[in-house]
Amino acid sequence: MTLKTRGILVLVIGTVMGLALSLGGGFVAGRDQAEADDPGRDHAELFAEVLERVKREYVEPLDDAELVESAVRGMVADLDRHSQYLNAKEFEDIRISTTGSYSGVGLEVSTREGEILVISPIDGSPAARAGIEAGDVIVSIDGASVAEDGLDDTIARMRGRPGTPVGITVRREALEDPLDFQVTRQRIHVTSVRHEMLEPSIGYVRVSQFTDSTADELSQAIDEMIDAAQRETGNMLTGLVIDLRNNPGGILDSAVDVSDLFLDDGVIVTADGRTPEARFVRTAELGDVLDGAAIVVIVNRGSASASEIVAGALQDHHRALVVGTTTFGKGLVQTVMPLSEGRAIKLTTSRYYTPSGDTIHEIGIAPDIYVDGDRNQPALGVGGVIDRDDDAQLDEALKQIRNRRVMHSSAL
Repeated sequence: MTLKTRGILVLVIGTVMGLALSLGGGFVAGRDQAEADDPGRDHAELFAEVLERVKREYVEPLDDAELVESAVRGMVADLDRHSQYLNAKEFEDIRISTTGSYSGVGLEVSTREGEILVISPIDGSPAARAGIEAGDVIVSIDGASVAEDGLDDTIARMRGRPGTPVGITVRREALEDPLDFQVTRQRIHVTSVRHEMLEPSIGYVRVSQFTDSTADELSQAIDEMIDAAQRETGNMLTGLVIDLRNNPGGILDSAVDVSDLFLDDGVIVTADGRTPEARFVRTAELGDVLDGAAIVVIVNRGSASASEIVAGALQDHHRALVVGTTTFGKGLVQTVMPLSEGRAIKLTTSRYYTPSGDTIHEIGIAPDIYVDGDRNQPALGVGGVIDRDDDAQLDEALKQIRNRRVMHSSAL
């Protein structure tokens, strides 16, 4: 933030909390002189004038702090749809989603027809140990119904300090009576990667988001699949399917690290912005964990941001074939900037470009092989189960790997 901008904001807040409320409408009388003295003061006076009118004449009484926060939130949100003011709770939620760690019971949940549905309990979590299962519908928490709660409020009620108890009541299909579980909260690590073997020498990884730990999780998953392939066939993996469908993105550096796992050299992504920090080039270092084995990346309209960085880098370097539908098209980089009292702003600071120099913003990554598919496949979240019998995009990915087997990276 420039000194001028900071000064204007300080002046705005000072004006709001002081002059606007004490002087009221008479404050505006000195506006002409203020314009001559300081353009920034004119901006502050306009803000104060509107605030004074709203406080005095709006149909319901309003709190000063709420009005100022709403004004700041509106200012940032009006820049673009990705920039956002974050209060302390919203900032904490962002931190949790990017670090992959929080204190709670360990349930991955979603909404279905207005109900809070358990997608999957996290392995080893308090909820899993207690016996809560995928498909359970959460009815109440600590005896209070969740019928009027949204998803975020329900999640917030299940979180809390490690070691504290929480009661969760669920409805389970085929059982007449609800089930009550007493669960003790603990520190939970949110996994962003799930893997399995599709064939003796072909692996599958589902990446649900890009967090600080995603690259390490993916590397470990690949090591485990390589060991499985060697036990089964005596050879390395001959192919890998990377499923990025419905992956909304996450941390840019995580996407760079994931791309670097499969590239020996070359540009992964470039970014251009107004500040030196917003202009950068990320490149790959020597070392392909699959040693040239075939890769197919599956994407759809729900693949955005960091997902598009990975798909674009591997596609441009001819390291992977991209199968599915055109991706979302978010070619902007947001930086989370902490503020006072636990608050922050998420601000668009850069535009990013694929190794070929193309922008994908509002365009998306076009697949090498277009295959339409169910937009709900795989199920949202890392716990979603793939459907091997009715997934046209996965079928095409497997067919391409069987045909190609070994590909070697070709840096631009």
